[in-house]
Order: sequence, then C-alpha cells, then structure tokens
Amino acid sequence: MSSVIVLIVALVWLACGYRFYGATLSRVLGIDPTRPTPAHRLRDDVDFVPARNWLVLFGHHFSSICGAGPIVGPVLAVAYWGWGFSILWVLIGCVLLGAVSDFVALVVSVREDGHSIPEIAKPEISSRARLLFSLFIWVSLVLVIAVFAILAAKTFIEQPHVVLPSLGLIPVAVLTGYLFYETKMRNSYVTLIGLGLLGLALLGGGELPIELGSLGPFEAEQLWTLVLLAYCFVASVTPVQMLLQPRDYLASFLLFGAIGVGVASVMISHPRMQEVAFTSFSPKSWAGAGPLWPMLFVTIACGAISGFHTLVSSGTTCKQLDSEAHACRIGYGAMLVEGLVGILVVVCVGAALSRAELEGVLRSGGPIPAFGKGYGVIAKPLLAGYGAAFAVMALNAFILTTLDTATRIARYLSQELFGIGNMYLATAAVVVASATLALSGRWARIWPAFGTSNQLIAGLSLLVVSCWLLRRGGKITYTVIPACVMLVTTIAAFAYQIWASLAANGDRFMAAMNALLVALGLIVSFEAFRVLRPAAARRPGKAPLRAHARESH
Repeated sequence: MSSVIVLIVALVWLACGYRFYGATLSRVLGIDPTRPTPAHRLRDDVDFVPARNWLVLFGHHFSSICGAGPIVGPVLAVAYWGWGFSILWVLIGCVLLGAVSDFVALVVSVREDGHSIPEIAKPEISSRARLLFSLFIWVSLVLVIAVFAILAAKTFIEQPHVVLPSLGLIPVAVLTGYLFYETKMRNSYVTLIGLGLLGLALLGGGELPIELGSLGPFEAEQLWTLVLLAYCFVASVTPVQMLLQPRDYLASFLLFGAIGVGVASVMISHPRMQEVAFTSFSPKSWAGAGPLWPMLFVTIACGAISGFHTLVSSGTTCKQLDSEAHACRIGYGAMLVEGLVGILVVVCVGAALSRAELEGVLRSGGPIPAFGKGYGVIAKPLLAGYGAAFAVMALNAFILTTLDTATRIARYLSQELFGIGNMYLATAAVVVASATLALSGRWARIWPAFGTSNQLIAGLSLLVVSCWLLRRGGKITYTVIPACVMLVTTIAAFAYQIWASLAANGDRFMAAMNALLVALGLIVSFEAFRVLRPAAARRPGKAPLRAHARESH
C-alpha cells in the first residue's frame, strides 16, 4: 500500500474527528465563551495567567504533551506487531479516547477553579480515591522526570551539537516572554524574533558542540542529569508567562516544522509501506512484547491516549486558558496533531525502513535512532542528508519541555497532596526525589510498568470526569465508555506483566509493583462506580452544568 493513501486517510479522519466529534463534546460540556476562566478570576501572575493568544497556549500544551511517547511507542509497535494495527489504534484511539480525555479534563478543571483531576476526585468520588490517585500520580511524575532527564542527558552526550540549541532556547524564551507581556509587541514580530534566534542557535550547535567530562565522582551523564534537574527547579517556580508559555510556543514550531516536512516529503516521494502489515498476534522474536491485546495499546501509549496529557490539561493549561471558546481547539485539537505525529512515525519506520533494517536499528540503538533514520530517508527530498539530525533535535526539545511541565505539575500536586504551602519547598521535594531515583539507576527496573500505568491514569481520569458530569446532569456516554475500555485493557496488561515477570526471571519486585498498581486501579474504579450508579446521579447542592464555577477555592 502507498504511504500517501495512509496519510490522506489519516488526515481526513482526524479533520472529521475535530469537526464533528469535538463539536459534539463541546455541546455536551456546555462550552460558554462568556464564562470567566480561572486565569482571569484567580490571576496571580505566577500560575494563573491568561495566555495572550490561544496559539501561544496551544504551543505550550502541544509541546508539553508531545514528548518522546508518540515516537517511541509507535516505533516499537510496528516492529512487534506490524504497521496495520498500529495505524488503526492511533487513529481510533486519539479521536475517540485520547482527545476526549484531554478535552474533558481541561474543561472540568477550568470549571473547578484550576484544580487538578486528582483533587477533583475528592468531592466527586471520595477522599480515599483522591488520596490513592494522587499518590500514584505523584510517584509516576517523579519517575517521568527522572527517566526523561536521563534520556536527555544521554542525547547530550551522544550528540553534543544539540546542546547549544536545546539550552539556548531558554534565554530566547525569556526574551520572547518579555516582548510578549512587557512591551506588548505584536505576536507576529515576537514570533519572528524568537524563531530567528532559535535558528541561529540551531546553526551554532553544529559549529560549537558542547561536551562535559567527569567531575569528581560524577560522570558526564550524571552531571547533565543534575544540570537538567536544576533547570526543572527554576522552570517550575518561574512565572509561566516568562518561560513556560514562550518556551513551549517556540519549541512547538520545531515539531510543526518536522511534521510539515515529513508530510510534504511523503507526498513527494510516496514510498510504499512494508508488505507485511501484521506480523503476529504474539511475536516470538521480541521477548517481552506480549500479545497484541492488550500490549499493543499500552505500547503505543501517548500516540493514542495518555494519562499524562490529562495532568497537563488540569495542571498548567487550565490555569492559562483565556476563554472557554479555545478549549476544544487546544484540548481536543492538540491531541489530534499528536495523533498525526504517531501516524508519521509509523510511516517513517513502516515505509522508509525494511523490516530487517528496522529490527537491526532497534536492537543496536533503540527506537529513537530508528525513527531518526526512517525520518532521514523520508525527508531526503527536502532536507537532503540533515533529516535524521533535525528529527532528533526536535525530539530533544520536546523531551526538555516535558521535563519542566512535569515538574510544575508535580509541584502543584505536592502542594495539594502534602499541604506544602511554600512552592520552593514543594518543588525541591519533587526534584530531590527525581534526582535520587535518576542517580540510583533503579528507574530502569520499574519503567516498563509505568507504560501501562500512564494509560491507567487516563482511564481513572475519565472516571472522575464521568462522576463530575453525572452529578450535574451531564451525559457520560462519551467518557465512561473510553474509561471502561482503558481500565480493562490496562488491568489485563498489568496481569500479563505480572505473569511475564515471574515466568521469565522470577522478578518478584516487578511483579509486586504491577500488583500494587492493579490494586490501586481497582480500588479507585470501585469508588467511582459506586458514584456512577443511577441512585447517585444527583447530589443536593450541586450547581447545574452551565452554571458559573464557584468564586474561590
């Protein structure tokens, strides 16, 4: 099959999803542009700040949710089970599940004064559900920060030419934020200045590679990890309009550029997809891959649905939304663009690389080099021999974006969960825990379980939103069905991982970790389904769906 057909079908499906399904959800949620958002009502110029333009907030949101997940997951899925089912799950998942969870989490958090989904679980389900959900998410975020810091550190060591543009984006973003909010310069001028400086940094990186050596007991990887975690601390306490918004806005252009070049190159070269669209239900050549269901779904992860996305929606984006009129295009639309990234990744490794080439690169270097090589082949008509380097550079920018967003969200959760009033202390707790995990090396043992836990967070978030809607007389069909699909899938995936851990090498630690996560999911789900019973459809004192949010915390 021609990759052009695959891409055109995907683009039409995603466009129709936004036009029709997104509009339907907007009606179900009662979107009202006249309703004041928390960014205005609770403005503090640190966390609650209305974005000057919806495109700026779209850039932040998209950059935060689109890290390495939608690239690593689809690459592995194509290698394990083939490109056919990988394409289907990305398309179905992102339109009917992923974009739904991102959108509804954003709107519900906006209606609840910018509270996170775990915090909303307390009044809507129970205090126990909120506590267990919050603890699980906090641990998940610490792990994400630790692993992504190490991943970025390894990239800096292996490709020192990306260090200057990656870190140079930080002062460029500060300047961009100053021009946006202090000088009130026109958006187009500020964008041109920011992108121009970023372009110079990209060119300078090729001429000035930056390398670190050992320092005392620390190797280069550990030093870069500490530098990145120090940046996470600063980024988490800096006002969003001075760093987070402009940084993510500028970084989004890198990925938009990579997407545009990739799509145009496919249309020009129209390579054919691999002859084998489906390999096997349970591939024997890849130890640990597992059966297509449920493992393909949790392997593709962020390309179709992600619990981390709901944390971004209800953690940072909801506090910066200028108007509810922008909620669908940001919450629902950004996930569709990420779905397009997943499709483009499948095309890069499913058409540009033969199966033997894909498996060889995966075994020797991993999914990111495999994607870079495939993208380099696809983008050759427009980028000559620079496609692979450009792809890895864009990916690294998004890894750093995910890092600072995850740290800020973990800081919010620390303040809510542990009652830490001082944001510096709350941030320090997150960074120290992440550094301890990253420098210990134990993260590698438990990381596979968190691929599944990410999807569990999405299912539990959809349950919380369903309870919120039901108590206000809203329609829950669009949220409770995806919630059930993800809960069944993730619990089945955990069960398989428990069996695989014990059968393969008797890894009781991994088996216990997975069992703990299964118990968490079942307890929170049980609490939620108690609320979802018809007898609990209404609770006295709750405002109707279209009423204004409460005026204060």
